[in-house]
Order: sequence, then structure tokens, then C-alpha cells
Amino acid sequence: MDALKQELKERIINALNLEDISIDDIQDNDPLFGDGLGLDSIDALELIVLLDKEYGIKLADPKQGKEIFQSVETMAQFVAANRTK
Repeated sequence: MDALKQELKERIINALNLEDISIDDIQDNDPLFGDGLGLDSIDALELIVLLDKEYGIKLADPKQGKEIFQSVETMAQFVAANRTK
């Protein structure tokens, strides 16, 4: 699971062009939106695309994103349980 979390952090940084942030800056349980990384709704769409492209996960209901994208920890758990790639 730790390897998956590191991979997700790298992919989030690359997909969202977070040039000023390193993997070490993102804690597993930090919120991705709001006070954490400060991501917005456009970033959420990018994360949905990332899940589809990299892990073969299609979100049927975009509202699922609110639960899935709470933190790297919640993303990793969801990817581990649902990935097809």
C-alpha cells in the first residue's frame, strides 16, 4: 500500500502540475481539497481522468469523488479495491 501511495502522490503532482510541491510535502491523511493541498473542482476532474487512464477505474457517479479524494490514503484504498490495470 505504501508503494501505491507514493505512486499516487507522484501522479497527482504530475497530472496537476504542482511544481512547488514534492512527494514529501503530501502526508497520507492530509486533505486534498480545502486546507490541505487546496485543490479545486477542476483538479477533481483531472483526478477522475487519472483514475481512468492509469488504473482503469471509471467513476459512475462523480459525487463518489468527494469520498474517494479526501486524502491520498482514501484514494489508495479505493484504487487498491477497484483497479483493473
